[in-house]
Amino acid sequence: MTVMREPRLGEPPPEGTADRPAPADRVDFDGLYHAHFRSLTLQLAAYCGDLSQAQDLVQEAFCRAYARWSRVSGYDDPVAWVRRVAWNLATSRWRRLRTAQSWLHRQREEHVPGPDPDRVALTTALATLPTSQRRAVVLHYLADLPVGQIAEQEGVPEGTVKSWLHRGRAALAAQLAGTNEVNDHD
Repeated sequence: MTVMREPRLGEPPPEGTADRPAPADRVDFDGLYHAHFRSLTLQLAAYCGDLSQAQDLVQEAFCRAYARWSRVSGYDDPVAWVRRVAWNLATSRWRRLRTAQSWLHRQREEHVPGPDPDRVALTTALATLPTSQRRAVVLHYLADLPVGQIAEQEGVPEGTVKSWLHRGRAALAAQLAGTNEVNDHD
């Protein structure tokens, strides 16, 4: 009794086997494809609920089987291998869709109320200040930066920043007081 083993990748075939046909227990790929594509597609369509997606998944599974046919054809049940690959592809697809849906759900646009009248008045008043005064007021009162750090950032002496802050506060107070008087009379 002679035991024949499958040649490994990169090895030449054993002597005297070049003209030998495939063993009788080997399955023909075309026959397997034609015999089982429809039934596997129907199984996957029932699983994923989309016939065209199921066809794509089964086709991909058969492509992967074809690429490994020398190994897959030797299995006891090559159809089981193709079925498992197709189901794994469907599961992976489902996971990707679930992840995408989760991401989209987190990206929902949230509606927030508009700014209150005080915020609008402050923004309008800030827009009227000269650029240097507005920058100093915003950096000091909104960004909580000390005068020294603002002076360093702007490349000016601290006294200049103090002057900008004083003039900016005075201009804002005058504009906001005028806005409040108008609002109080309404």
